[in-house]
Amino acid sequence: MKIAGIKVNGITCNSKAVKNGFVFVAIKGSLRDGNCFIKEAVANGAGVVVTQSRIPKIKIPEGVKILKVKDCRRFLADVSAEFYGRPSDNLGVVGITGTNGKTTISYLIEAMAEQSGYSCGVIGTINYRFNGKEIPAKNTTPGPVELQGLLAEMLAQRIKYCAMEVSSHALDQERVAGINFSQAVFTNLTQDHLDYHKNLENYFLAKAKLFRALKPGGAAIINNDDKYSHRIKQSICCKLISYGIKNRSMVMAKDIDSGMQGSKFTLVAPGVNSRVKTHLIGRYNIYNILAAVSWGISEGLRFKDIKSAIEEFKNVPGRLEKLSCKEGQNIFVDYAHTPDALLNVISSLRPLVAGRVIVIFGCGGERDKLKRPKMGKIVTDLADYAIITSDNPRSENPSRIIKDIRRGIRNDNYCVIPDRLKAIKAAVRLIKNDDCLVIAGKGHEEYQVLKNKILYFSDREAVTKCLQ
Repeated sequence: MKIAGIKVNGITCNSKAVKNGFVFVAIKGSLRDGNCFIKEAVANGAGVVVTQSRIPKIKIPEGVKILKVKDCRRFLADVSAEFYGRPSDNLGVVGITGTNGKTTISYLIEAMAEQSGYSCGVIGTINYRFNGKEIPAKNTTPGPVELQGLLAEMLAQRIKYCAMEVSSHALDQERVAGINFSQAVFTNLTQDHLDYHKNLENYFLAKAKLFRALKPGGAAIINNDDKYSHRIKQSICCKLISYGIKNRSMVMAKDIDSGMQGSKFTLVAPGVNSRVKTHLIGRYNIYNILAAVSWGISEGLRFKDIKSAIEEFKNVPGRLEKLSCKEGQNIFVDYAHTPDALLNVISSLRPLVAGRVIVIFGCGGERDKLKRPKMGKIVTDLADYAIITSDNPRSENPSRIIKDIRRGIRNDNYCVIPDRLKAIKAAVRLIKNDDCLVIAGKGHEEYQVLKNKILYFSDREAVTKCLQ
């Protein structure tokens, strides 16, 4: 591959990663401007420098080409796809977007594919994995160079499908612009990431980009019960598969029966009317299952394989994950960190618990501040007791975050314990038989970000220590 007549040995937007013959794309980010690092990129051997701004007044060595483009982010995505041979053209890539449910759906799709005898890679919040290889996830959706490299590696290892969580940040920043998606799944849209998108409309428009990019041969899989579904439908020019529980849809769940050990429901779809059981708890997980079933149907998988995958599937790490404890007590670790996710978790557990529902939660620092009082109100309105603690404060003062949470609270059924380990210890001492404890916010994460430090911390391990 050549750009501006120069053979390309690699592509990057990180000047420190540049090697001889690389293309350096000077992206202007929210904190740093890549144009400030052109000198370093050239010194490291960049053969081509791509920018959408004026070139800084620096001496450019002879032989180094300067390429000016309209949109550096879009260029990086497209040229990364070209460099790796456009692997998504020969992979069945399903993109999953929405505020909640993305991770669980990706795991379910993986299970259905493998139950049907096909290999499936996953790119998402917990990790990037395929064929026994696991890479820790830095972002839900990686940058375009890493993303195309992963897809190329999957294709080389003859992986058939890839289930990819697609974040609103990734869509807004054109990270997935060079990917040919076979299907796109829309789960729901509720408040999140407004620190970045500024308002809910911008957040929606970022999500909708995934569906506008679908080619006529693709399929849009839409949650028909979400209020934004009709707007998503207006943006597509491909096959539509709707799923839901309340509104008439192509794939539906009826006669739902939920318990602390799982759920049962009747799955209704074209040519299908079958009672299905799952280890997953809660109505929101039924939605996740319906989304994955819709994907399976669009791929023509046998229903017996789809059903077996659902019934054998245990859980997703940190997604309403039940921990081992003495009989009569129920302790869950969950990733819920938005108002809607907390509402879903507590509402799902409430009718299943004979005793009290106790919730530990906090809010992340340097993130959407508007959701903090809403989360405080939802938890104290729905739970019997709440312990407000620290999540990932980052550079913010934990007491300031907690103050924001408390602004939405009108009840007195809570206490504040900023130290997360002490909060878990207090909750474990507090719960009795028939009570249910939910430790929300961090789920699978095994770290806590305090100022500029990343400290090891696992909610699961903390509970185990406290129980001992």
